[in-house]
Amino acid sequence: MQTRIEGVAYVLGDNIDTDQIIPAQYLTFNPSIPAEYKMFGKYALCGVPEAAAGLPKGNVPFHTPGGDEFVAPYKIVIGGKNFGCGSSREHAPIALAAAGVVAVVAEFYARIFYRNSVNGGYLVPLEAKARLIDRVCTGDKLVIDIATGTLTNETSGETFELLPLGEVAPILEAGGLFPYAKKVGMLAK
Repeated sequence: MQTRIEGVAYVLGDNIDTDQIIPAQYLTFNPSIPAEYKMFGKYALCGVPEAAAGLPKGNVPFHTPGGDEFVAPYKIVIGGKNFGCGSSREHAPIALAAAGVVAVVAEFYARIFYRNSVNGGYLVPLEAKARLIDRVCTGDKLVIDIATGTLTNETSGETFELLPLGEVAPILEAGGLFPYAKKVGMLAK
């Protein structure tokens, strides 16, 4: 797990569900096959309504038109309340990771999305004390410092406090639940 994450923000609202993150028709891809894993990145966030995509203005596509169709230019997703709600699909954090997202910062998460992100080691799910969807704009340059528990918006000059990762930090540092279990001797290497 990186302790310093730098990237451009992509801002979404409240109640972003797993069907918006990766619609059901794209769940036929196998993430263990590299060519198919890339397809998850291509379709990440394609279910988000246009008006809610890339806040505050909306109508900002997640992928650059005419650019690399598999990896988005955004490394940090900012969400509101209840990020990752809906059906229990491990594919949602996989899709974001395949698109190049390294971290999601939300007000709070649906528990299943949070645990899938941590257990798979796909991305770092962080929570902020402030309502960042009202303070960060799509396209802002952000720096997350996990060691100090801060998110700095280099575009606006504001710094926000993040909640500590707590007990999930060692799992993320190991790269997911299975690598962690092997590291601490819970599973045979």
